[in-house]
Amino acid sequence: MATLHPTPCRAALIILVTCTCCATGQAQTQALQLEPVLVTGRAPLAAGVAGWGDTPLSRLPLQASVFSAEQIKASGAQRLSDLIGFDAALGDAYNAEGYWDFLTIRGFVIDNRFNYRRDGLPINAETSIPLDNKARVEVLKGLGGMQAGTSAPGGIVNLTVKRPADASFSAAGIEWRERGSVSAAFDLSRRFGDADSLGLRLNVAGAKLDPQVRAATGERRLIALAGDWQVNSTTRIELEGETSHRSQPSVPGFSMLGNGVPDARGIDPRINLNNQTWSQPVVLDADTGSIRVTHRLDTDWELVAHGATQRLRSDDRVAFPFGVFDPLTFACDPCDRFASDGSFTLWEFVSDNERRRTDAFDVSVSGKLTTGALRHQVQAGLLRSLFRASFGQQVFDIAGTGNIAGTAQTPPSSGVTAANANRDEQSSEIHLRDALSLDDRSTLWLGLRRTSLHRSSIGTDASGATDYAQTLTAPFLAASSQLSLAHMLYASWGKGFESEVVPNRPIYRNGGQALPALESRQFEIGVKGTSEQGEWSLAGFDIVRPAFRDIGSCDVDDSCTRIIDGNARHRGVELTGAVSLGPWVLRGGTQWLRAGREGSQEVGLNGLWPTNVPALTLKGQLVYAVSEIPGLELQTGFVRESSRQVLPDNSASIPGYTRLDAALRHEAKIGPATWTWRAGVDNFGNARAWKESPYQFNHVYLFPLAPRTLRLSVQAEL
Repeated sequence: MATLHPTPCRAALIILVTCTCCATGQAQTQALQLEPVLVTGRAPLAAGVAGWGDTPLSRLPLQASVFSAEQIKASGAQRLSDLIGFDAALGDAYNAEGYWDFLTIRGFVIDNRFNYRRDGLPINAETSIPLDNKARVEVLKGLGGMQAGTSAPGGIVNLTVKRPADASFSAAGIEWRERGSVSAAFDLSRRFGDADSLGLRLNVAGAKLDPQVRAATGERRLIALAGDWQVNSTTRIELEGETSHRSQPSVPGFSMLGNGVPDARGIDPRINLNNQTWSQPVVLDADTGSIRVTHRLDTDWELVAHGATQRLRSDDRVAFPFGVFDPLTFACDPCDRFASDGSFTLWEFVSDNERRRTDAFDVSVSGKLTTGALRHQVQAGLLRSLFRASFGQQVFDIAGTGNIAGTAQTPPSSGVTAANANRDEQSSEIHLRDALSLDDRSTLWLGLRRTSLHRSSIGTDASGATDYAQTLTAPFLAASSQLSLAHMLYASWGKGFESEVVPNRPIYRNGGQALPALESRQFEIGVKGTSEQGEWSLAGFDIVRPAFRDIGSCDVDDSCTRIIDGNARHRGVELTGAVSLGPWVLRGGTQWLRAGREGSQEVGLNGLWPTNVPALTLKGQLVYAVSEIPGLELQTGFVRESSRQVLPDNSASIPGYTRLDAALRHEAKIGPATWTWRAGVDNFGNARAWKESPYQFNHVYLFPLAPRTLRLSVQAEL
């Protein structure tokens, strides 16, 4: 099926259709997402990930989304990929059951090592991130050069931890999800001492995991504690920590069968190709903690010192379908997909005791000042971060031959081990921001982040050492004008950087060499509007990201050279809106995207569409409060995504799909407690489709929509 390439006129039609589709509802592509979802630009709403303190999103020259704890709880979301239905700019990027999450923003896969923050400090997202103790998840859409030292374009995800509330409360809930997953959570907040100066917040959660997909049972648990101390009227100390565990077999994707894309309607989405008797679960353990001291210097100025540490331990294991290989010669045909009869080579991958540690410390000062006729809102700070990843030997060996029906059983591989690579990174970042108000209507936004980094790696067998340093400067410039109290127009421009080193492997002539810093650029223009009934935001963006490729035969030693070669360019239009009309709440969003390669020395690459990126995404939600039954809400949701490319040469694609969800929610006061009951059906029509087509590790993967799934929950709060 050909990829949709809307013309400007068609883009305008899309916007009009989206406004109409808001009446149909908002849905998501994995878990039921039918509670209030994307809110962009609401007047009192701010997002720390934006980098401008408590300035409301409706006044900022950028696009960001905030997903609150109540939205997360109401949707039943238990992992980051469950949130993609909240925003049309978000998408899947190899989201397998039992593994950590990969997200796309504006068509770019964001980097789990560099595009994630926790309370504003960098973390590594190569783990399972629990949401039970998160007050909100913030998503910056677009380049994050001003907000992060090095990061992939597309956006930044920031997780904000739950802190002690102003008033004490206790909440507990339990959820059952077809076919047998059961989870429970407890949230307790208390205040103590003179004038309630001390606070504690405890979150405990656990789950028995038994999803619809077969042979994927597991468990997860979380314990998190946060405390604060208002030392005096000017100083506040906050501490928090969490420990989490998840153990579950991962579920690899399907693939093409020879030269054809299988019809998803003929594939059972419950099949797990990692179903061998010797398959082991992926085990993800994480310990994270932080301390933050906030000191108010005077009415307008504040000093913040914030430090955090994150320690991850992983056992990464899977029976992995990958191409069709000869076990003796390792020759493959085909290499990047399954055979036409549905058979494939099944590999055993084991990498136990992976260790990743991230330490970060940031000190910043922010405040307001006036110089002549200009009013400034400034922030300046220094961030120092250290990252270390250490691994042992890994097994990546052929076990036997599997089939797409998931019925073949093979013995494990011979267990031959291979070297892995340990990595170290040190980074120092100076960040400066200034919002200059020229008058009551016009503001000039200036930002700068200068990063000095040093990275090194070495094989676990002491081979392939690399070592390099770079200094990068990412500027940001924007101008905004308040057309009225309710409407703002803005334009922005910025840069972002990625740092890439050529793998130190014998096939590369330039192995171990650092490439010039990959400098991405973005221009964005938008308009935002708010009213008592709702809000809306319309933005157009143009992102240019350098691309690299390998040239040469790349099949023997010294036959391959990695070079920067042209750009990936993503241009698009985003529209989001929400309106409340009596008992009705309408919400919706759309992203129209035109993405492709340009400027490559290999002319045939230019104009090709990236894999796993839909040109059009529509998401909408309708909520109706039943006046005859106080506390009862009926909800319906809708998602539509256009086709996605499967192969880099655009010779194969998957069709678009439409999905409908339905749910109801009832809240009632019974005695001293407030009780909330929820029931929902994911994929109400039991649609069969491929929801994503990531091309990763030089291989085609296809992931199906989950089948129709029932979810029931109850929660009590005192």
